[in-house]
Amino acid sequence: MSVFVLRRLLTLLATLVGASLIIFLVLDALPGNAAQMLMGADASPDAVRALTVKLGLDQPLAVRYLQWIKGLLVGDLGNSYVYGTPVASLIAERLLLTVPLAIMAMAITVTLALSAGIYTAANHNKLGDVGVMSLTQIGIALPNFWFAILLVLLFSVRLQWLSAGGFAGWEDGIWLGVKSLLLPAISLAVVQAAILARVTRSAVLEVLREDFVRTARAKGLGKREVLWSHVLRNAMIPVMTVMGLQFANLLAGTIVIENVFYLPGLGRLIFQSIANRDLIVVRNCVMLLATMVVIVNFVVDVLYAFIDPRIKVHDL
Repeated sequence: MSVFVLRRLLTLLATLVGASLIIFLVLDALPGNAAQMLMGADASPDAVRALTVKLGLDQPLAVRYLQWIKGLLVGDLGNSYVYGTPVASLIAERLLLTVPLAIMAMAITVTLALSAGIYTAANHNKLGDVGVMSLTQIGIALPNFWFAILLVLLFSVRLQWLSAGGFAGWEDGIWLGVKSLLLPAISLAVVQAAILARVTRSAVLEVLREDFVRTARAKGLGKREVLWSHVLRNAMIPVMTVMGLQFANLLAGTIVIENVFYLPGLGRLIFQSIANRDLIVVRNCVMLLATMVVIVNFVVDVLYAFIDPRIKVHDL
């Protein structure tokens, strides 16, 4: 098991190095001059040149990359070009909203998807199966930002149960903060739940056709006991794979949803920084998202070994 985890850790590190190179090179290749953007179109060339030197943008590409990596390793992400404050504090402040939002959306996704997937598999080709699968097809086709607008029209404008946007803050109470994030979380979760439900249904149906399931039923075990005790665990490998990918989609999806609901989270910070060409903030935010995705995939890989020991034996 230790060798299995070590190999996954090495893969994680290699992926992070590759991601950092791509992020740095792509952002550096963008047209325009950050110093010129900050100074304005009427700034003199000397002023722009002085700001370029101050920001360190005149140094060679390799030097700037190594300085950025060194800063990442020691927790020094530099200062924002626009806000003039440490990037680390900016990101930490916005994560207090984005991480709970992603966790809420993932919890809703898993609850809806597993319930729907197991129900439809247990009632294969029956009316409930057809009805739920039809709803998931509609859910897959819905853009989450459009669904978010529908939720605002219904629950905020018409029923006036929830706020149409903004964030109450955790200082005023956890419940108020959760209420502020409820509509955004549902908006993010619906499409992902529809996809995961179909994957769960397919995985469960595939396992239900296995010989060991028929053997368990022949020994007198009930359908419910076989489904929950034997089938579900063996069906979780493809389901967990999709769950790991979906968490990445939820993090990326916050960029759109946070702007729809005017939430001061990481997604909105990225959007504003791109508009202001505050590339040091964009670079570190995107690297943080990439790190989160890689870590989630690492955790999923390790969980594979606990769910199905054959995987780690094969890798060793």
